[in-house]
Amino acid sequence: VQLQASGGGLVQAGGSLRLSCAASGSIFSINGMGWYRQAPGKQRELVADVTVGGSTNYADSVKGRFSISRNNAENTVYLQMNSLKPEDTAVYYCHADEVQYYTGPYYHSVSDIWGQGTLVTVSS
Repeated sequence: VQLQASGGGLVQAGGSLRLSCAASGSIFSINGMGWYRQAPGKQRELVADVTVGGSTNYADSVKGRFSISRNNAENTVYLQMNSLKPEDTAVYYCHADEVQYYTGPYYHSVSDIWGQGTLVTVSS
């Protein structure tokens, strides 16, 4: 099971970006999914997460500007980022709490899966 993030880039302050993260493998289901970010010299922090039922949670710093969503049929999570600020500059990582998958007739579960990160740079 792997998470592949995409959509990062360079944008001016006030602009928008949309991040995507797709899980690959013979996936049966994924519990919570989310986005974290890590700015230079800072700890990784939660940006937003979403349950399998669609309940969302946001960091105070992004409320009203970012929107997280997921497509359970496609095992994908998205982060729409609007009104970007220079302080949003960071590497953004997608995360899955627990993934249930199968190999042949066997069922497996793996926890705490991270994507490779995608860089978002917001210029002032």
